[in-house]
Amino acid sequence: MPRDLQHFILNGLGQPDAFKAKGGGSTKRPNDVPDRAGHAQALLQALDALPNIAAEHRPGLYLEVQGRPGEVMITGGLNASDLTLLRAEAGSDDNGLAHATVFATAEGLDKLRTKIAEFAEKNRTKRDGSEGRPYHANLIQSIGAIVEAGLRALWRSPDRTFPEGDGVSPWEVWLEKSQAAAFIARSAEYGVVVGADRLEFPEDIVVIATATRDALALAVRRLAGVKALASPTITADFFDAMEIEEQAEWLSVLQGAATYVANDDPNYITLLDRGVGRAHPLIAPALSINDRHAADPAWGVEDLVGHGTQLAGLSLYGDLTVVLQNMAPIQIRHRLESAKIIPDVGHNPHYLLGAMTRAGINAVEVSADRRRTFAMASTTEDDTPHDGAPTSWSSEVDQLAAGVSGTKNIERLILISAGNTDQNLFGNDDYLQTSHLPDNEIESPAHAWNAVCIGAYTEKNVLPAGEPGIVVAPVGDLSPSSRTASWLSHWPIKPDVVMEGGNWLANGAPPPMKHSALSLLTTDHQFPVRAFTTCGETSAATALAARAITELWSDYPQLWPETIRALFVSSARWTQQMRSHLPPNPAKGDYGRLFQRYGYGVPDMERARRSASNALTLVVQDTIIPYRKSDNPSAEHVHNEMKLFELPWPVEELRKLTNTPVMLRVALSTFMQPNPSEPARGSKFRYASHNLRFKLNRPNEGKAEFLSRISKIAELPDGPVVDEDDGWMFGRNRRDVGSIQIDELTCAASDLARRNILAVHPVSGWWKTKTVGDPENLSARFALVVEIDAGTVEAELYAEVQTAIENLAAVATTI
Repeated sequence: MPRDLQHFILNGLGQPDAFKAKGGGSTKRPNDVPDRAGHAQALLQALDALPNIAAEHRPGLYLEVQGRPGEVMITGGLNASDLTLLRAEAGSDDNGLAHATVFATAEGLDKLRTKIAEFAEKNRTKRDGSEGRPYHANLIQSIGAIVEAGLRALWRSPDRTFPEGDGVSPWEVWLEKSQAAAFIARSAEYGVVVGADRLEFPEDIVVIATATRDALALAVRRLAGVKALASPTITADFFDAMEIEEQAEWLSVLQGAATYVANDDPNYITLLDRGVGRAHPLIAPALSINDRHAADPAWGVEDLVGHGTQLAGLSLYGDLTVVLQNMAPIQIRHRLESAKIIPDVGHNPHYLLGAMTRAGINAVEVSADRRRTFAMASTTEDDTPHDGAPTSWSSEVDQLAAGVSGTKNIERLILISAGNTDQNLFGNDDYLQTSHLPDNEIESPAHAWNAVCIGAYTEKNVLPAGEPGIVVAPVGDLSPSSRTASWLSHWPIKPDVVMEGGNWLANGAPPPMKHSALSLLTTDHQFPVRAFTTCGETSAATALAARAITELWSDYPQLWPETIRALFVSSARWTQQMRSHLPPNPAKGDYGRLFQRYGYGVPDMERARRSASNALTLVVQDTIIPYRKSDNPSAEHVHNEMKLFELPWPVEELRKLTNTPVMLRVALSTFMQPNPSEPARGSKFRYASHNLRFKLNRPNEGKAEFLSRISKIAELPDGPVVDEDDGWMFGRNRRDVGSIQIDELTCAASDLARRNILAVHPVSGWWKTKTVGDPENLSARFALVVEIDAGTVEAELYAEVQTAIENLAAVATTI
């Protein structure tokens, strides 16, 4: 008889080290137990001692099934009838215990209980009619004990690598494919942070999670879906450290997995950098020999430094660390262009920075008409600190985006890196505090109103086994390399979003160091000498953002740059780690520091695509004439019109939901024309040609009352805004800045049913001044994205709203 099975009941972490040997079971039949009834009774007692699945609302139990000393374990019966065999190992010697890890649903436990009872009470009948062996004898006699399994029972890496202590550790989590989404969605509730990278295999989804042992054990027990745990050992350092011969083997496999989809009208990522090399076989298929240009015709187009080629690899494939492990088929739909704007020797004088950017854009645009995402990871600290005020370079970027500069009069989608911090400024203090010093302010021209500024966050915290030191940034927080906004005034929210930019290593005395394991893997310009290299910081983040936003635009090529910008930025959310810096019940002003560090957070491309295609999201592209001449010839121009949208809310369904909370998120995007004259530099109303705002009526506010309120707000003089208690999360002080405004509110569904009038209206801009002679001839494009999130009841809302959206039209109303 095994020792008292009650002693084996575990709570996920305290179990003994079990899995020592590799291998499965055997077809050898186990020896008969000397006390059949007692053996069955002991196993039934073990099942009785397990947690109550129904009472704890658990989807099932992870079981560690231990064999009998010196016996093989027959595991076939542990992988049927609502029992899933996850792992099986033979004993390490003749007296060792075999072990199996099994996931059992409530039905599976009942069936196992039935098999044990039948073993105790029933015998099979042989062909000759005589009495045979007990039912399920091979299975039941091979089991020595049944206990609830802990994390070690799921561990597939060497025992020595199992995380010890109570601290936070990275874990490689293997998930059942059908249950992966549910585990990922709810894991944060238990303190488990799941990274964005995914490895997808025929039957598994593999993610990297960060958690304490206690937190992960609780998530595994409550959520299920976990098939195995392992030590995350593959980092960019693994591939970067390879000899070229071994890199070449990986490269060859990756080439075989990549397909460059034929398209007569593809989207392009145009890298405004130091040039891009075409020698690399991962780049040449996507970069035509005729699509490399230079701002100065006397410059060459090759990449002699490596920076542009590194960004090219990331903008095509993303982080190759993930791609090389996944090896799933890759479809590349977009293409590359290169415009060298930085000379190979020396640098551009400060006064030429804007001109060289324009010249680079002109050089590519004269070659062909294309949908382009311009990505620039080049900034200057010469204008720092600017405290958010326009500079000559940022103003030129605003002009280029608005289509009033350059040889072609077209709106442009431009992404710019936030700029990188100086690691020598960091000591042993909290790096988040150091990142807000004026010396680490977002560099020009990334604060341009119309450009999308890309900061960096990180989910990389895995060091090679035995590597000394600790990572600087927690998973899901600001990358130490990313600059932040020093202003909380009326200048735009920057960065707009953050993408993966890698982490730093603290190893002894400051300053912290960069480490290839905490970086991203990409293409090396030295090919064929080297195939892969590492890259990071806000340059890498900008390349990843360019890839994501261009893939979105490839899905919806009919949308304007302003609209793609709105969908991309509005899809972003703060990670749980970012939100941990908020107080328990945050007020509007508490979000300021998060905006300074992370902008709107990490983009979610699934959400962005859903917003672009789902009838529960309104996507409007329209124009407005903001101003007209006053009837008084000596007076300044006046506001001309607003656009009213009768939102096609599913009123009946919303009323049925009564007090169910529903989230409404609104994004308004326009490209304004800048006026960087000295008097205008201190005023958002004098720098921008036009400023647009959105307003939503209140639950009991009719159209006439609503229009009257808006007219009064539009005429308010420049000055500080007092936020109203109107339910919006961020409030007017943070929303009504720059040329993209985003806010959200959560209210009862029945209240939202009565809030169905949304207005887009102008406030002051320099087009409104008397220096503009014909304001009636100046129209502005805008994109409006309105999203409803009703959680699990979206399906009911969808049907009612779809037809109404198709008939939606804006009504122009004179102010």
